[in-house]
Amino acid sequence: MTRTAAQVLVDQLRIQGVAHVFCVPGESYLPVLDALHDSGIDVITCRNEGGAAMMAEAYGKATGRPGICFVTRGPGATNGSGGIHIAQQDSTPMILFVGQVETHNRGRDAFQEMDYRAFFGGMAKWVAEVDEPDRMAEHVSRAFATAMAGRPGPVVLSLPHDVLPLASASADGTFVEPVEPAPGPEQMTALEDMLGRSERPMLILGGSRWDEQALTAMARFAERFGIPVATSFRRAHHFDPLHPNYAGDLGLAANPRLVARVKASDLVIAAGARLSEFTAQSYTLFDIPVPQMTFVHAYPGAEELGRVYRPHLPIHASPRAFAAALDRLAAARTHDVSAEHRAYLDWSEKGTEQPGPVNLSRIMIWLRENLPADAIITNGAGNYAGWIHRFYRFRRFNTQLGTICGFMGYGMPAAVAMKRLYPERTVVAVNGDGDFLMNGQELATAVQYGIPIIAVVLDNAMLGTIRMHQEREYPGRVSATSLVNPDFAAMARSFGGFGATVEKTEDFAPAFEAAQKSGLPSVIHVKFDGDGISPVNTLSAIRRKASGG
Repeated sequence: MTRTAAQVLVDQLRIQGVAHVFCVPGESYLPVLDALHDSGIDVITCRNEGGAAMMAEAYGKATGRPGICFVTRGPGATNGSGGIHIAQQDSTPMILFVGQVETHNRGRDAFQEMDYRAFFGGMAKWVAEVDEPDRMAEHVSRAFATAMAGRPGPVVLSLPHDVLPLASASADGTFVEPVEPAPGPEQMTALEDMLGRSERPMLILGGSRWDEQALTAMARFAERFGIPVATSFRRAHHFDPLHPNYAGDLGLAANPRLVARVKASDLVIAAGARLSEFTAQSYTLFDIPVPQMTFVHAYPGAEELGRVYRPHLPIHASPRAFAAALDRLAAARTHDVSAEHRAYLDWSEKGTEQPGPVNLSRIMIWLRENLPADAIITNGAGNYAGWIHRFYRFRRFNTQLGTICGFMGYGMPAAVAMKRLYPERTVVAVNGDGDFLMNGQELATAVQYGIPIIAVVLDNAMLGTIRMHQEREYPGRVSATSLVNPDFAAMARSFGGFGATVEKTEDFAPAFEAAQKSGLPSVIHVKFDGDGISPVNTLSAIRRKASGG
């Protein structure tokens, strides 16, 4: 059967099991939009390419299969690049299909022409242009394989406008499964010997390519050997926080007792985590290049083993394969982990004091006590996230979606994607005020498609993270960090959603319940005192210390 290159592309998406794509339409890929019309694939039209790309990245993060995004050439590609940066830093499989000028106009600086290899080359795992219609299926198949291989990441495929409507003789590809590198028996024997000699072991879980079965196996391993478990930055959902082996998460404002315990370990096993800057506490947690303790690093991408830290035992293995191999180890000794778990509970159980009538720690505690265990929390970047990390508890896998790279504006599009993917689950986007307005326009997408997310906007009328650093470095000299905000609740209502304003802690619960009952995309505008800049500090205290007061 004769098909156009665009039809071949869409057929490959169906073969790969793609059920949802996210886009901002453009004339540069009209034949693809036409092929999607009768495909049965759910097409979500977003209000900005950045939002569309972040939705695709969130989909990839949650499913382990590449999230799919289509954007038009030039401005569409530049707007969508944020999602590529997130996918690269967060090790998320994703494919961005981007329109391109006609092949006969390339190199002329034609309308909206870009060199995508140059633009995306430092972020994407592979950037290619499909300039021959007969190679469309080949390129799409390779894109899926590359995005999921080793350390997952983004792929960019450029689609010249004049190639898409051409007849294609491409043979369909087959469903792509990621390669699962597995540890060798000699490596597991060496690990078993290290465990037998260790007095103070520690396990750090992180990264992507996990599933519930593998994480259950990791919990069994921790139980059998009596090893405390920490999770890496924004991967807290990898381990049940109420499990007796849980010691807390390593990230921004981590529990000092946890940081001290990791540093005092004689054996650290990092499973799936690449030990990014925040997880490694600004690269102070371990000595570089050789950590001070015996260090085992199991990771699916060989190029990451030794990139920053030289492991005493490198294990090139996917998380699933490594977890399965751990089940075969004989437990030689066990350790008491009660002190580590108690330190976590002491750190997170009760709220902290905060200036003003709104206490964010108590709001997070209310959410953890009232949301179902499978509720999904998404967030972008900002100091406000510190309250999530410390006081909310992610009880199940794939319930936390935040960016490792700290990209603002992620919470809203990620929430829209998750509620579309899991309509039966509660999805809450927690945003700062500056954070929300980076992609708040995707509230319109939620209204258009009837996606009842609940967005909590924490408003302190400033860019809080930058203000905190500013007061530390230049006390009293506020520059460029103050914000004048709209009425976010009224904004939600103007979009066709539900809106409520909270100015006291005790008003949050009824506002949230009203948002749930409305069945509409909702915004809860929470106004809090900006002096309470983090769960452990105030701006006035930072200013006094910086001024020598």
